[in-house]
Amino acid sequence: MFDGYDSCSEDTSSSSSSEESEEEVAPLPSSLPIIKNNGQVYTYPDGKSGMATCEMCGMVGVRDAFYSKTKRFCSVSCSRSYSSNSKKASILARLQGKPPTKKAKVLQKQPLVAKLAAYAQYQATLQNQAKTKAAVSMEGFSWGNYINSNSFLAAPVTCFKHAPMGTCWGDISEHVRVEVPNTDCSLPTKVFWIAGIIKLAGYNALLRYEGFENDSGLDFWCNICGSDIHPVGWCAASGKPLVPPRTIQHKYTNWKAFLVKRLTGAKTLPPDFSQKVSESMQYPFKPCMRVEVVDKRHLCRTRVAVVESVIGGRLRLVYEESEDRTDDFWCHMHSPLIHHIGWSRSIGHRFKRSDITKKQDGHFDTPPHLFAKVKEVDQSGEWFKERMKLEAIDPLNLSTICVATIRKVLADGYLMIGIDGSEAADGSDWFCYHATSPSIFPVGFCEINMIELTPPRGYTKLPFKWFDYLRESGSIAAPVKLFNKDVPNHGFRVGMKLEAVDLMEPRLICVATVTRIIHRLLRIHFDGWEEEYDQWVDCESPDLYPVGWCQLTGYQLQPPASQSSRESQSASSKQKKKAKSQQYKGHKKMTTLQLKEELLDGEDYNFLQGASDQESNGSANFYIKQEP
Repeated sequence: MFDGYDSCSEDTSSSSSSEESEEEVAPLPSSLPIIKNNGQVYTYPDGKSGMATCEMCGMVGVRDAFYSKTKRFCSVSCSRSYSSNSKKASILARLQGKPPTKKAKVLQKQPLVAKLAAYAQYQATLQNQAKTKAAVSMEGFSWGNYINSNSFLAAPVTCFKHAPMGTCWGDISEHVRVEVPNTDCSLPTKVFWIAGIIKLAGYNALLRYEGFENDSGLDFWCNICGSDIHPVGWCAASGKPLVPPRTIQHKYTNWKAFLVKRLTGAKTLPPDFSQKVSESMQYPFKPCMRVEVVDKRHLCRTRVAVVESVIGGRLRLVYEESEDRTDDFWCHMHSPLIHHIGWSRSIGHRFKRSDITKKQDGHFDTPPHLFAKVKEVDQSGEWFKERMKLEAIDPLNLSTICVATIRKVLADGYLMIGIDGSEAADGSDWFCYHATSPSIFPVGFCEINMIELTPPRGYTKLPFKWFDYLRESGSIAAPVKLFNKDVPNHGFRVGMKLEAVDLMEPRLICVATVTRIIHRLLRIHFDGWEEEYDQWVDCESPDLYPVGWCQLTGYQLQPPASQSSRESQSASSKQKKKAKSQQYKGHKKMTTLQLKEELLDGEDYNFLQGASDQESNGSANFYIKQEP
């Protein structure tokens, strides 16, 4: 009950997506049971073969039924599609609602999992062994066990201002005392005892009952915002009994005197803590509200969508023209991707008109004041212009920062931006960023902060040099002073754990780690996945959450992928995957000195070294032009 949140996960330790796994599958005993998959009948694979996941469409199935020796694809079609499409094309396919990638497998209904688990048990009984080569492990994921066993550090709740209690977490820390149910008791009724916080991990706390001193035998994890956690004194006010745990009941004859001594001067939760938790989980967005949201099939335009459900401030939006209500999009209510009805027309943004002539019964426009406010900007003086160059996070590949161009200047500070070398002829893949967006950067940002800049696809003059590129394209760089240089005191540190939205499949929230910090920019890595799935995210992004957020709100958390198979991977396999993930990336860039000498026709700039991975705060100036 108090061992933390467990969500079912698969352990595909015997599945293989590596090209090195090319061993032939041994003939199967005729006595093995059979299963049906996509209308075809197959026998169970042996314990060595297990399950496989198609690297193109994400289908999970019996490895023996998969195509080729490597068992990487479920069909010839998927194999050919994979080899003929670039990584960016497959990411775009996922964004457009096509079959989910392997990362989504935890959310899929998979009867094969249960069947393979049953077969594993049958095999164990048959061989009379305690351990078998079962294809699927049904062990659940526990944040507490994950944190404890690896000595991880979780980002504090105060780092997430948009999350429940993010702005009123107060002095909750180690040694704070609370009243919790006593599980070490044989009484038929529910009783309580006092426990102290040993360790905090987001909303989760490792608790130890008073009286156990240095004995960690009955330590347990729980969510501090849970309904069974109360400040000291709650039992007395509510008439609930305080009963010491049975294991230590013999230690003291006068428990009242013991508690008085232990609790004198100790901290506890505020008396109104549960009320604050409840209030912080009230959300103004309601089902049936209409909004304008980015069209996931054409990033350059917006569409009308209707709020279908609200979970922890996250909205499931269904596009208004979706008859079966399956064409949906997930985002947080503070996301920059959603706006009030009429926003597109007011700023000159492209908009897909709905075929629906009038609002459906019960649907109503969301009040404009509910949306996140952007900083007002003055466009009357020096401002962004079309064809100016900059660096931007690619919304179709969030692990890269690319050479980009301003394609259109909209009203209220909004800009339409295209990634150089990858744009569609009709501009359908342009995307909208506000001028103050933390996802766009001045020319030279990546070089100064030692981030690999992705050059335009097809650009052959490598290593890429901004000065040469600006001269060849007849372009100018957007003025540095127009970019957002504010760096909040966010509190993140490299190595901190959190729960993060996979923005390529925004319905998924995964176990993640902060791996780099550049001023306000965070590099988020999904535990168990290759680096190519990493995302550059702003420190104030509403798509980042504290450890325990999914448990608190009832959202499903995606555990680290293939944990046991990851541990058993060979070093050569890891190196091979890393090499593959660096496809389409540019070579090492010029030094800071070279850039200083060559950038922007020799104008004088004073470059400041970017913040190190440990320095999350400090100077907000990426580089500053010297005034005459």
